[in-house]
Amino acid sequence: MKNLLGNGTLMNSYTMAEDKPLILVTNDDGITSKGIRTLVNVMKQIGDVLVVAPDSPQSGMGHAITVGETLRLEKNHIFEGITAFECSGTPADCVKMARHFVLKDQRQPDVVVSGINHGSNTSISVLYSGTMSAAIEGAIEGTPSIGFSLCDYSHDADFSHVEFYVRSITQQVLRKSLPKGVALNVNFPPKRNESIKGIRICRQANAKWVEEFVQRYDPNGRSYFWMTGNFVNFDKGEDNDEWAIANNYISVVPCQFDLTAHQAIRTINEDWEIL
Repeated sequence: MKNLLGNGTLMNSYTMAEDKPLILVTNDDGITSKGIRTLVNVMKQIGDVLVVAPDSPQSGMGHAITVGETLRLEKNHIFEGITAFECSGTPADCVKMARHFVLKDQRQPDVVVSGINHGSNTSISVLYSGTMSAAIEGAIEGTPSIGFSLCDYSHDADFSHVEFYVRSITQQVLRKSLPKGVALNVNFPPKRNESIKGIRICRQANAKWVEEFVQRYDPNGRSYFWMTGNFVNFDKGEDNDEWAIANNYISVVPCQFDLTAHQAIRTINEDWEIL
C-alpha cells in the first residue's frame, strides 16, 4: 500500500497477510495512552493491526468531525512492528482518515476497535464519548466495531484483568459479525480483589449527569466557568450497564446510529392537529 503523506514523503509499503483479519485500532485518549497500548498488544495476537489515533486527548468530543480546519496525519513509531499514524482530528476523523486515505483503494478493516478508554462510557456517556463515536463511525461505514472502556479514571489504571475478554469479544465479533449498523459498547469493571463474574448483554441505563457551572475569575478579572456535577442513576433495573458494572460484570450494550424515536412517530401523527 502506498499513500502520500502531508509532508510530501511516501509512506512505506504496508503488507498484510490475507489469511489474517485487518484490525483498525483507534481511541480518544490519544496515541500515547496506556489503554491503546494494551489494546494494540491484544489485537496483534489476532491479526494485522493498523493504528490511526488522535495526537492528543479527545475525550468528550462525541461524534465531532473536523470541518473548515486543517487535518494533519503523521506516521508514529510508538508501537514496535505496527504501522501507526497520529491524527490532529477527532476519533471519528481518525476512522474516516484510516478508511478513505490510509487504506484508500486497499483492503478495508474487518473490525474497528476503539479504546481502551480510561473511564466509564456507560449509560448517557455513550453520547459524549469519543471512544464510542469512533466505533459508531466504523458501524456507519459498514464495519463491525467495538468500543472498549475500563471504569477506572486513574492515570495508572490496571488493564491486565480485561485482556482475555478484549481478545475473546473481538474474536467473537470477527467470527459471527454484528447486525448492520451496530457497534458494541463494552465496559469493564475496575480491577478488584474478586475476579470478574462474567459478561452481561444489556441495555443502556437510565442515568444522566446533573451539571453545575462554577463561575471563576482569571488574573485579569475576566470571568470563566468550570463545569462540575454528579452522575445520577435513576434506573432500578438489573438488566442495564450500570447494574452490571456495579456487580462486577462486563457490560455489553449493542448501539446504533439511528436516533429515530420510532415509537413516537405514530403518537405525533395521531395527536398533532397541525398535520
